[in-house]
Amino acid sequence: MSLLSDKALTAWTTREALAEAMIPLIGTLYRDNNVVTSVYGRSLINQSVVGLLKTHRFARHVDDVELSLEETLPLLQELAQLELGACAVDLAKLNLRYRQHGNGTPLADFLRTELADVVGRSGGDPRTSTDVVLYGFGRIGRLLARILVEHAGGGQGLRLRAIVVRRGSEQDLVKRASLLRRDSVHGPFEGTITVDEENNTILANGTLIQVIYSDNPAGVDYTSYGISDALVVDNTGRWRDEAGLSQHLQSPGVSRVLLTAPGKGSLKNVVHGINHAQISGADRIITAASCTTNAITPVLKAINDRYGIVHGHVETVHSFTNDQNLTDNFHKGDRRGRSAALNMVLTETGAAKAVAKALPELAGKLTGNSIRVPTPDVSMAILNLTLKQGTSKEEVNAYLRTMSLHSDLHKQIDYIDSPEVVSTDFVGSRRAGIVDGLATIATDQHLVLYVWYDNEFGYSCQVIRVAEEMAGVHPPTFPIA
Repeated sequence: MSLLSDKALTAWTTREALAEAMIPLIGTLYRDNNVVTSVYGRSLINQSVVGLLKTHRFARHVDDVELSLEETLPLLQELAQLELGACAVDLAKLNLRYRQHGNGTPLADFLRTELADVVGRSGGDPRTSTDVVLYGFGRIGRLLARILVEHAGGGQGLRLRAIVVRRGSEQDLVKRASLLRRDSVHGPFEGTITVDEENNTILANGTLIQVIYSDNPAGVDYTSYGISDALVVDNTGRWRDEAGLSQHLQSPGVSRVLLTAPGKGSLKNVVHGINHAQISGADRIITAASCTTNAITPVLKAINDRYGIVHGHVETVHSFTNDQNLTDNFHKGDRRGRSAALNMVLTETGAAKAVAKALPELAGKLTGNSIRVPTPDVSMAILNLTLKQGTSKEEVNAYLRTMSLHSDLHKQIDYIDSPEVVSTDFVGSRRAGIVDGLATIATDQHLVLYVWYDNEFGYSCQVIRVAEEMAGVHPPTFPIA
């Protein structure tokens, strides 16, 4: 028994040492070359030793074996020598391709061929940075700030330059910074935050954020802060139509607006992964739909493409939001005046109808309702569907698992089949929705799917993806499919 114990400990410490050697390579590639490394879509940027080990272990869900650090470390070492230009590299997929098609080719030569478009392009990033302004700094606004700071890299891409809020108190700046630094649901900010009250700025991991106090979206001169051609992300929900959101465009320094809520009228509601290709350079105002619409639309598209959907009902079990009352009090909406912390609250959801804006083939085929429950984050959508083509639980689960790993929807759909997971296990998920395979019910043409989603962070990741499309700052991805 002692020998087995010693062997297990030695294997673990060896893997720890390999992961420790990977960290500076991952960091240097990211900061010096704007190279984002991942394992089957799981980012390796700013990961701890244990985080890297867990990410490598995740690969067993794909290849049935744990990804070996003995294989990924040499990949990183060789990539660091190639003077790469900005790109995203999936080490697991690249390693798999080398094993299957390397045919004895030296690793360095193989990588030069695979990444030929960016080899030797260090410092030649063709992307120009895009200034981003967060109008509002609530639950979604602060999570967007965290993601933007995390993605800052070498300065290309989206650059968070300012937030705009209404002054709440004399200690407003300090309180705003504290809310960014500490979050009861998502934990502490990963890094350092410094407040400069004299200049109204927050410095977060090297990103200098100007805090602007205003209650008028048309009355801010952003150019006076050195901000130009900016993308304003309105996360207040105060204006949802073109007339209201167009006020932002009247402020000097603003060129585009992105709303973090469903839009009204003819505004494009974009769910990344579904209809983001419809964004054009002429679009000045785009909406990122709702968290529920983002969670269910990718799964519905996958099912409709394979089996066809005749009709369905979407029931969301949704965490309470700031719109509800903590204790019973007047609310203009039905039932929402009752205590969110004490009740399940039946309410309406527009997500089922909103799906059709991103996926027109499902127009008129879905109904929906919502139950607000006393949890602070992570929700669930139950998709009760009638299909054109019958299926089984095993078949549909295998299909959705494959879609989560190898399709164009791999950033939106995740899949899990653990018998022990509960809602808090999905806090911080970067996918729009996670299919719970063990809960799937399939009886020929009748299908019930359970989809978890972090209605705060997962949705915020989708918003950032839409913003990157609007700004045109996506780097090339390798290996090329």
